Amino acid sequence: MGSTPRDKTASHERIIPAARKEFLEKGFDKASIRAIAAAAGMTSAGLYRHFADKEAMFAALVEPALTELRGLFTALKARDYELLDKGALDAMWEEGSDLAGFLDLIYRHFDAFKLLVCCSEGTRYEHFVHEYVMIEQKETLAYLGEARRRGIPVKGIRPEELHLLLSAYAAAIFEVVVHDFTHEDAQHYLKTLQAFFTPGWRAVLGL
Repeated sequence: MGSTPRDKTASHERIIPAARKEFLEKGFDKASIRAIAAAAGMTSAGLYRHFADKEAMFAALVEPALTELRGLFTALKARDYELLDKGALDAMWEEGSDLAGFLDLIYRHFDAFKLLVCCSEGTRYEHFVHEYVMIEQKETLAYLGEARRRGIPVKGIRPEELHLLLSAYAAAIFEVVVHDFTHEDAQHYLKTLQAFFTPGWRAVLGL
């Protein structure tokens, strides 16, 4: 399935908001190509001159946010290993900067995350939150292993235990999307999450 639009004409620019509205209102499975085409002022056949299929339209709406999210993950991973090199692990927990940056990203692309979390059933993105957890689990276990090899007395944790905790953490974060929190309310919620989860993570991981 192609995920890249076939052109960038004015017609294409009308499709994007029409598709976003339809997917947000009905979810991917129940969204209608005919309704999207009508809202964009074209026929269904005309729509397919811009996108290969319905999922390609969905992908065009969410991939920019996912690209930025991957970039954030890469930057945070590099920073965490730099802190490990410096023996400055306490800095990882200071001020909740990771979560604050993630929250800012979510609100820059709120509709995209709403689509991913709430409207993606039937697409290759329908397990987005689970896949996010699996990436975090893999990276965390690798980081703990490296810390242990360097003689840092981190605690052992079974993969399934870590998965459970990360799933709870991710679910809490994405509640701001599910329930349409304002950015201001989400920032308040962020402080509650930090107060609740940070001591627990430090106790469980020994970092």
